[in-house]
Amino acid sequence: MAKGTVDKCGYLCRGHILSELGARKLRDLSAEDVDRWLAGKAETLSTRTLGELYACLNRAVNRAMARDKVKRNVVALCSIPKGQQGRPSKSLTLDQAKAILAAAEDSRLYAYVVLSLLTGARTEELRALTWDHVDLDGRPDDDPPLPPSIAVWHSVRAGGDTKTRKSRRTLALPLRCVVALRRHRARQRQDREKAGKDWQPRNLVFASSTGNALDAANVRRAFRRVAAKAGLTAADWTPRELRHSFVSVLSSSGVSLEDIADLCGHSGTTVTEKVYRHQLRPVLLSGAVAMDRIFALTPDR
Repeated sequence: MAKGTVDKCGYLCRGHILSELGARKLRDLSAEDVDRWLAGKAETLSTRTLGELYACLNRAVNRAMARDKVKRNVVALCSIPKGQQGRPSKSLTLDQAKAILAAAEDSRLYAYVVLSLLTGARTEELRALTWDHVDLDGRPDDDPPLPPSIAVWHSVRAGGDTKTRKSRRTLALPLRCVVALRRHRARQRQDREKAGKDWQPRNLVFASSTGNALDAANVRRAFRRVAAKAGLTAADWTPRELRHSFVSVLSSSGVSLEDIADLCGHSGTTVTEKVYRHQLRPVLLSGAVAMDRIFALTPDR
């Protein structure tokens, strides 16, 4: 099983299965219990998430059967109900992205927004980023010279690993990111001096005013304040859409799908196309543009 799948299954088990079915002995679990539980989950979760929950529980009961803990798998007798429609992904237009950057400039979230939008790093990767993995100077005298960069090697996922092995990557930093991080580091030093003995020495790049880790809700609330200031409907946007916007802007600029997949930390282009297909319009259109050029119609036809 892939590492990302294991992490996701562990999260689902803790958040939905153990919390609601964990008190019941496995041998007492019935198909009716599972049907009732899935039906309740269908009121708030997407069909895709319901399928993942079902698969996790089914695997767990199969393992119990293999160890003679139960005689049959009651989960296999159940079907997956239809859940809620998943939230469609979207990206900022170039003008909206510029407005977000301008609106964030005076906020504590500015460097986070700049890095997310200009490097495509996942929100869980940025929240786990430490200063040890940030190089704001690079090695300009090397041959070839090495630019400033961040090493995306960890995340706030279970076990601290990135989503997949391919997700471990070192990303060159655009100049705007370097400038934003230098300013952010100076501000964090002021926070540390002000907090004194209350400062938590976790060496996190993105932290609270006392050095503690930020959770997803912290970042989401702060980002929506920025979105509202930029003139957007705040409730319509989340930090993860900065990553989608990164893909959209690169694609519109003619960057290849393969290069975008590498920058996003995808193991291949399939995930990039599947998840970000709405942000890859120029790439998807390129075939027609090329064929019009190769098989151009003459003026009389």
